[in-house]
Amino acid sequence: MPFQSHATDDFWGATGHRVVGKIADNYLYGKAKREVRRLLNRKSLAFVSTFADEIKSDKRYNKYYSWHYINMPLDKNYEDSKKNSKGDLVTGIEYCKSVITDKKASDEDKAFYLKLLIHLIGDLHQPMHIGLLEDKGGNDFKVQWFYKDSNLHRVWDTEMINEFDMSYNELAENADVLSNKQIKSIREGSIIDWVNETHQLTKKVYASAEPDENLRYRYSYDHFKTVRSQLQIAGIRLAKVLNELF
Repeated sequence: MPFQSHATDDFWGATGHRVVGKIADNYLYGKAKREVRRLLNRKSLAFVSTFADEIKSDKRYNKYYSWHYINMPLDKNYEDSKKNSKGDLVTGIEYCKSVITDKKASDEDKAFYLKLLIHLIGDLHQPMHIGLLEDKGGNDFKVQWFYKDSNLHRVWDTEMINEFDMSYNELAENADVLSNKQIKSIREGSIIDWVNETHQLTKKVYASAEPDENLRYRYSYDHFKTVRSQLQIAGIRLAKVLNELF
């Protein structure tokens, strides 16, 4: 069966990606912060975090589309699953890192792949970005959201965040208070370890709803804390990756 794209415009949504960027800012070390700021022409991580979605409307960048997700059976881990020949989140992230650390690469190229990297680390922590091939990561898992047509992917990308109705600044500022031990634990592991960790949540998300179910307040009550936690974890890990690169 050929690999299919995730036919949606929602990837953590703009607000979610900006939360990740804003949180990451708080964990950047001095050298990394200066170099990132220079490459991004003083734009914030939050500002550029949506760049990888914005360029989807330009066909010149179609080759990056598959970098936003991984299709994996629920009973597999990344190492054992069939890989997308067009690339995926893991190969995309590694390519971005290779350009950023290439001394021969231009600042323009480094900035481009830095913006992609900031976005992809966010996508890695959205459970439905590591979903099933047969329903395009939950895009074909149809549900209702407060009586309106939606799908399980969109509910996790944007619907719960939008329903909570806080700006990205407010969500970032109200992230959970973590101990140094908790932060250290979050930073541990490789990109593939993080994929497999998120995939454990993917299984729970698929089990959290029935097809065509009308999801409402109770669903947010049960699951929005997971959304907030994943955004915070993604921000901390994004900073870790950038600190190592610079």
